[in-house]
Amino acid sequence: MPLPTIIVPGYLESAIAYRQLEAALKNLGFPTLTVPLRRRDWLPTIGGKPVTPILQQLDRTVQQALQKYNATQVNLIGHSAGGWISRIFLGEKPYAMNVWNAHPLVATLITLGTPHTSQERWTRWNLDFVNNNYPGAFYQNVHYVCVAGQTIFGERQRGSWLAYSSYQLTCGEGNTWGDGITPIAAAHLTGAENLVIEGVRHSPRSRGIWYGSPEPLNIWVQYLA
Repeated sequence: MPLPTIIVPGYLESAIAYRQLEAALKNLGFPTLTVPLRRRDWLPTIGGKPVTPILQQLDRTVQQALQKYNATQVNLIGHSAGGWISRIFLGEKPYAMNVWNAHPLVATLITLGTPHTSQERWTRWNLDFVNNNYPGAFYQNVHYVCVAGQTIFGERQRGSWLAYSSYQLTCGEGNTWGDGITPIAAAHLTGAENLVIEGVRHSPRSRGIWYGSPEPLNIWVQYLA
């Protein structure tokens, strides 16, 4: 039986946005839970503050899945900020006076459009903590799969200005490819299984295809344990 799989929502996003992805994974045979976040649960983290409330809910969901399915490990799917939050969860270093040390419990971490680096001052503290303590695909016992989108080229013109600005804030370069929010350069990790999927947009609320749509899902789901 496939391992239970936990979806970790992106920044300021609720679990509701991932119901279709959750259902699709269940239909493929993966017992799946989404961390039951509401948008207001993110409010204490705004401004670059610690994401401890999100980590606490992630931990409860993982423990619930282990018990419910009588499993010893889970898969994690982190969308956007959910990816680097999952990397904190794996780690054994104190983070805001908490230690999660969950890497023995995680077989595979798949990140979808995660900005693993950032130039934004309000996210630097968290991401610097992650990358200084757990650079790249840090834990050898965890299979890291990082999925990026090649959909919009950032330019200073109508239709791609948002992408340009977001890419520049994230990796320091606006004229590059990405999913409209996260540039490819920031979505990959050294030592990980790094994938690029054409035509996917960043958010489950985007018009058109996103990472959890059927065709992209079929590409990365094969990496789940």
